[in-house]
Amino acid sequence: MTVSVELAPLDQAAMTAVGEHLDRLTKPPGSLGRLESLVVQLAGITGSATPRIERPAVAVFAADHGVTAQGVSAYPSDVTAQMVANFLNGGAAVNVLARAAGAELVVVDVGVAGPELTVSSRVRAGTRDMTVEPAMTHEEVLAAISVGRNVVRGLVADGCDAIALGEMGIGNTTAASALVAALTGRRPAEVTGRGTGLDAGAVHHKVAVIEAALRLHQPGPDDPLGTLAAVGGLEIAALVGAMLTTAEARIPIILDGFISGAAALVAAGIASNLAARLIASHRSAEPGHRVILEQLALEPLLDLDLRLGEGSGAALALPLIRSATLLLDEMATFDSAGISSPSE
Repeated sequence: MTVSVELAPLDQAAMTAVGEHLDRLTKPPGSLGRLESLVVQLAGITGSATPRIERPAVAVFAADHGVTAQGVSAYPSDVTAQMVANFLNGGAAVNVLARAAGAELVVVDVGVAGPELTVSSRVRAGTRDMTVEPAMTHEEVLAAISVGRNVVRGLVADGCDAIALGEMGIGNTTAASALVAALTGRRPAEVTGRGTGLDAGAVHHKVAVIEAALRLHQPGPDDPLGTLAAVGGLEIAALVGAMLTTAEARIPIILDGFISGAAALVAAGIASNLAARLIASHRSAEPGHRVILEQLALEPLLDLDLRLGEGSGAALALPLIRSATLLLDEMATFDSAGISSPSE
């Protein structure tokens, strides 16, 4: 099972041009801190010395997980479909934050259990129990990746210029923890957290479930797609596809938290230059997210103890990212404002 993606390095000429322009703006060099490095990164991703975020979108992929049969979540699997309905009715946190950011929200059922939803691109009704058998077949992984790719192709065709990624799936922090442990070599206990609000005893049980799945399948970093099939999720596979196509289109990818980060580990194992095209919106309260950020060499924009998912953190970061591009566009230079520059 292979997915082949070749990504060019970031555009150094665009990055240099933006860096030089930033130093001509009416401020001490580097005084806008990470906003400056962010807009330089955007230039490298897009290949433009005037990167803009005018039509952002938030894409949320939803699926269920067979491993919930092992009692790893505080909520029943029914909540996945119920929350998708909440998204469609505009009542979730990501709806509020996407509206505030002026972003289109796209919700996709890639593997929800239960009755077919109106936003369905369903590959199957949830994964299998990873402690008994692989969560997905290779064919199902590729189909879910194609769902993510097709969603992004549609957004790009509509003029989208930044894509924030989120998910919904009861049990998906268990899948993400298993992926992170397998792909980074960390012990499950190091990368497994409370998820939907488990107590200490339940977290201990969750770790044991992940350890059992890893013993059964023996996945590893040399086979990211095989690892995804063994212990991942359909929404995670769709996120992988969405990231690969967004990167190919030279559009910024705004990650949410732990689940999208786990997908990014898989995607980075497929496309070696992917990590440079990722923007980490925030640092999740989930312990495994810190490991992901370290592995991908990403520094998040926000640290607000978020652990909701849905794309909420990614949507929250969109106005900040757009502000960085507006500073580049709208600030006066020393020459245009008639202000003496440091060299003068």
